[in-house]
Amino acid sequence: MNLANLLKIALKALRRNKLRAFLTMLGIIIGVASVIAMLAIGQGSKQSIQGQLSAMGSNMIVIRPNSNLQAGARLDATSVQTLTLEDVKALQKKGTFLSAVSPSASARGQVIYGNNNWPTSIQGVNTQYLDIIREWKLSAGANFSEKDINTEAKVCLLGQTVVNNLFQHGEEPVGKYVRFAKIPFLVIGILSVKGENAFGQDQDDIIIAPYTSVQKRILSTIYFQNIYASALDENTTEAASAEISSIIRTSHRLKPSDEDDFAVRTMQELIKTFSSTSQLLTILLAVIASISLVVGGIGIMNIMYVSVTERTREIGLRMSLGAKGRDILFQFLTEAILISITGGLLGVTLGITATRMVTYFLSWPTLILESSILLSFLVCVITGIFFGYYPALKASKLDPIEALRYE
Repeated sequence: MNLANLLKIALKALRRNKLRAFLTMLGIIIGVASVIAMLAIGQGSKQSIQGQLSAMGSNMIVIRPNSNLQAGARLDATSVQTLTLEDVKALQKKGTFLSAVSPSASARGQVIYGNNNWPTSIQGVNTQYLDIIREWKLSAGANFSEKDINTEAKVCLLGQTVVNNLFQHGEEPVGKYVRFAKIPFLVIGILSVKGENAFGQDQDDIIIAPYTSVQKRILSTIYFQNIYASALDENTTEAASAEISSIIRTSHRLKPSDEDDFAVRTMQELIKTFSSTSQLLTILLAVIASISLVVGGIGIMNIMYVSVTERTREIGLRMSLGAKGRDILFQFLTEAILISITGGLLGVTLGITATRMVTYFLSWPTLILESSILLSFLVCVITGIFFGYYPALKASKLDPIEALRYE
């Protein structure tokens, strides 16, 4: 029996039971659509995180104070104060792989302008900070100068979220005074919009000021929470990271046997960590969605068993007229594959539509890969063959005489 005849018989059998055929396909449709949508969401999230981290500068390096063993007990990293201006100067002087270095001292509090106030954070940095944090320009005004740092000037740059909440009537912020921790700061510049970072944090909800002003006027400390540095280029990031460790260990007079009282993290490490985590979650989502395909395959097997039972006399009649066992096998196997392929095509359409709806209504980043569509469709065909083979084999082995006697 040729393929054309097999398809005609299979289509005729499916048309006789349209609703049952559709309900059988439903498991395959949902399974394929789920796999495509879950992979698209996972890949879109991965690409979004990588893009946002890369936008911060793939050659950016962050140095943080770290807990160290003291009297056999490890201190909480948030309570450790180890980074000082001496470390910053040592990095600027000895760092051959570094293009920029900026300390960072931050505090949270209420910023006030007129009758408006807003809870935010102020970050004290130097003039190189905006160069280290890529793509952060000024939309108005100018950056503070080295003179402002040396004189502990009460000047600041405002993020757009702070501007929107303080200057609600369209006033020009530059040249106005805002108060933070009861200290007046002259607004000399407005930062361009950056939006949320990879962690969902609003990057525009910030005030930037000279680190000397924040350290002495607000925090009353000589320590920094972070030191930001930028390698010469992406290829020298690892060398720069090793060099930073060496310089700060020397600055802190640590012995070879002493643990670091600081931690050095590169953006490449963060990108790699988040990419691997995102990939693992994507695989997990795909595996969960694939369960629907297995359920759909079991549905195909169940319906094919019912179909074989219902058409036992038809099978006996075909065999008595000369049909061989392999003809009966291919007949029912073709029906199973046809159900699976049709369900797969409908599932691909539904999966693409669902993915686009997620992007449109929920604004989630998604990325549909051709490989995910091909993989889902291939798995769906294999499912049809695997779960349809045994019922078809059972039909092919029926005794024609017993089949004709079946009631």
